[in-house]
Amino acid sequence: MVLLEERAVTRRQGRLFILIALLLAAVNLRLAVTSVGPVLTELRTGLGMSTTVAGLLTSVPVVCFAAIGLAAPRLARRFGAARVILGGLALLTAGLATRSFAADSALFLLLSAVALAGIALVNVLLPSVVKDFFPDQVGTVTGLYTVALNIGATAAAAATVPLTGAFGDDWRLGLACWALAAVVALPPWILMARNGAKTHNPDQRPSPVRVTRHPVAWALAVYFSMQSTSAYVIIGWLPQIYRDAGISASTAGVLFATTSFLGVPLGFILSSVAGRVRSQSAIAVALGVFGIAGWGGLLWSPSAAPWLWAVFLGIANTAFPLVLTMIALRGSSPATVVKLSAFAQSVGYLIAIPGPFVVGALHDATDSWKAPLAVMVALTIPQMIAGALAGRNRQI
Repeated sequence: MVLLEERAVTRRQGRLFILIALLLAAVNLRLAVTSVGPVLTELRTGLGMSTTVAGLLTSVPVVCFAAIGLAAPRLARRFGAARVILGGLALLTAGLATRSFAADSALFLLLSAVALAGIALVNVLLPSVVKDFFPDQVGTVTGLYTVALNIGATAAAAATVPLTGAFGDDWRLGLACWALAAVVALPPWILMARNGAKTHNPDQRPSPVRVTRHPVAWALAVYFSMQSTSAYVIIGWLPQIYRDAGISASTAGVLFATTSFLGVPLGFILSSVAGRVRSQSAIAVALGVFGIAGWGGLLWSPSAAPWLWAVFLGIANTAFPLVLTMIALRGSSPATVVKLSAFAQSVGYLIAIPGPFVVGALHDATDSWKAPLAVMVALTIPQMIAGALAGRNRQI
């Protein structure tokens, strides 16, 4: 009896250690992206970066997530997920620590891609860690690491400008300091990699289902792509839209942080509610309505009700946890869910790649945010249609 109790305590301690490792990694999954927007003006001035190139910078995350993410499962099968996650965090640390000291736009983009490649590897593999080590608490642990992700994104958005000010208005140091968060996440994954912790289950048979033939899979891919486009335009351009409307840099950063922070409680609640109802179509359409209201408000006047637009877009941004929940619900088996997730996310990110770049190019061509914001309003329509189709109560 005593031996069994000791084993139970050891098992709980091990699960707690893995949970801490998960949360530390998750905090870093958006830092490299959300820290740039609040100081984009200073960054562009310092590097001589045009709006079009800045748009390319906002497209780099989706390119990395689509391309590098596809390699993550194969790497995990060969080396073990813990080692690949460790490698991803190391790439992230190196990219964050060095990109701020780049002499030109090209090198900044390259080093940003290094950091984002690391994020892509971690992003794809963390759900498999949850599935392997917390099979009876998948929803709760996924919710916790989503909260950690949003807290990291919000902290970077809100604190980058104050940190830059603390370093004598040096945006390079203000951005580089976020590498410390990645450094903190490394030790537990070093231990897990040394112990050979894996997330690959050799007993799991691949699903014979070809998801590419199912309309549900394509609806999920389109929904994922539209919400990703919206999310990365928000990350890349929302602070600049507010600043160009005459709002101060610090206030623009807080407004952006508000949009990001709403994803913490709302995403957790939404995932729970969506998992309890048969159809998620109405939820997807409702989030689209909030998206139209937010983008439409910015199109009308960013400074008229900036906090209201920030809240509307924050609510619309919870389409991300909704689509992850729908992916899990639409697959009839774990193996099918893996294939469905890989298809929806990879195709979705590929479709989303041009979005942030097109927004920047349109602004560059028109010297106004009217046309880009009109495009974002229009893109919400196919998102709502795809969400309504993907949310219907059926399985692959």
